[in-house]
Amino acid sequence: MAAGELTSVQLTHYYIDRINQLDQNGPGVNAVIELNPDALAIAGNADSMRARGKVLGPLHGIPVLLKDNIDTGDSMQTSAGSFALVGSPAKRDSTVAANLRAGGAVILGKTNLSEWANFRSFESISGWSGRGGLTNNPYFIDRNACGSSSGSGAAASANFAAVSFGSETDGSIVCPGNVNNVVAIKPTVGLTSRAGVVPISHTQDTVGPHARTVADAAAALSVIQSRTFDGRDPATRGVPLGWRNRFTRPKDIPTDYTKFLDPKGLKGKRIGITRVGLAGFGPPGFPNFVATPQPVLDAIESAFQALTDAGATVIDLDASGASFTPASGEFGVLLYEFKNDLAAYFATRKGVPVAGGTLQTAIDFNNAHAAQEMPYFNQDIFDLSNSLDTTNPDAPQDPGLFGADAHGNSSYNISLDLDQAAGVSMDDILARFHLDAVVSATDNPAWASDYIYGDHFLFGTSGLAAGPGYPIVQVPAGEIHGVPFGISFFGTAFSEGKLIGLASGYEAFRQARAKNLPQFLPTLPDQPNAAESPPAKPSSAVSRGATVRKADRMPKHL
Repeated sequence: MAAGELTSVQLTHYYIDRINQLDQNGPGVNAVIELNPDALAIAGNADSMRARGKVLGPLHGIPVLLKDNIDTGDSMQTSAGSFALVGSPAKRDSTVAANLRAGGAVILGKTNLSEWANFRSFESISGWSGRGGLTNNPYFIDRNACGSSSGSGAAASANFAAVSFGSETDGSIVCPGNVNNVVAIKPTVGLTSRAGVVPISHTQDTVGPHARTVADAAAALSVIQSRTFDGRDPATRGVPLGWRNRFTRPKDIPTDYTKFLDPKGLKGKRIGITRVGLAGFGPPGFPNFVATPQPVLDAIESAFQALTDAGATVIDLDASGASFTPASGEFGVLLYEFKNDLAAYFATRKGVPVAGGTLQTAIDFNNAHAAQEMPYFNQDIFDLSNSLDTTNPDAPQDPGLFGADAHGNSSYNISLDLDQAAGVSMDDILARFHLDAVVSATDNPAWASDYIYGDHFLFGTSGLAAGPGYPIVQVPAGEIHGVPFGISFFGTAFSEGKLIGLASGYEAFRQARAKNLPQFLPTLPDQPNAAESPPAKPSSAVSRGATVRKADRMPKHL
């Protein structure tokens, strides 16, 4: 565009045509839930501004897609995938959408998601929503796109926009990045505003980009971040609400994350590797434990070896005695906050079935429209959250949901402290081993989408950063029989710049996406000893049954 060889209008037409050919027709990725009827007009205005010498930023004139839980104050719906929020559009832009417009981006449309960001049912199907149906994986259409930012990850991978934006509470940006073979940045809570985003938890929610390169993701993060306090989101003030005053926001937040890009970014760096949880699905001793197939573990080891080959000093944290403290209060925090945070969001909406309502209003809507909203799975998480008394943060709660302190006490505030212990643990390990980052595999490769038993997760490592609200950069790392997977770089609060530098070095060395682009094949061809996805579980009721604490049943990913 800068050279005058391509206009924003031309690029927008290209993406609209590609979506029509590959998303709504052809193989049917089904990542885009709605196109913006104003997109071409916005693109034309961007071209006019550029012709006058006015360029607003790195996304000026660039088409982008937003997850369908991010408000846009235009003619498009913001529904979280549910008909309960379909009707009159949101009254105003989310702060993220406003920042994109201020940066000259063309908001091309909205992407599908796991309904209600995957916080409706334990038995949900990632990528499915009542309004949007099922988003498919652009590598193998019958494979899952993960979630809850399913459409965002799939759309970025399929080249339906230059960049797409999702939200994450625990895994919802990085898991779609992993299975769709794109870069995913889950920012520190408070770096990007959640104002105008359908919530789960004000302690953990954050908004971040999916892109085909680290450079594009870094540029996108530069545009959407809140550089100053956003009065609509107290977390941007400097002490995110769940942090219990452990941190304040640095005064030198970068304005341009692309300055950290470095093709030699791993050379001389110290990286700690952890394999905790990668062995398979289920807690220790779980009778229905499902092991991660050996070809997956072998591929992960090859991805880890590339860190050393690219010049990093790698420390095996598990062999060195490092132990990460789990965020054992996380599920209770989410259940507690969801009930109140969702009602606060409903108060901002008009002309939709749940406008001004509560979680009970949404439950009632689903019951009244069960054929549309609940053909495959129920709303047991909605019911569980709604059953809680959320008027007193110090009131005793069920330790099976909220975790417990050393004295066996359990409450919402105790759960916050338990989650912050996970952040203290990460910081201690980074300091003790003089690390630039911690690395692990992001998630298992994509499984075949399953309407009967739901998701087939073996492992997911986003929980290392979810409770304390820390950042993650996921980058493509390899493939098994063409099915991609990635690794995640973890750091302390507001270390996005450092993680971007490391991830860009890995990307330049490994070239995992460049070697394995989407082919939109209907299914994975038969392979000898193919073991890239988990075997079918006997039933979701068994695999998540009563032998497991409710807190251990928290759905992946949110």
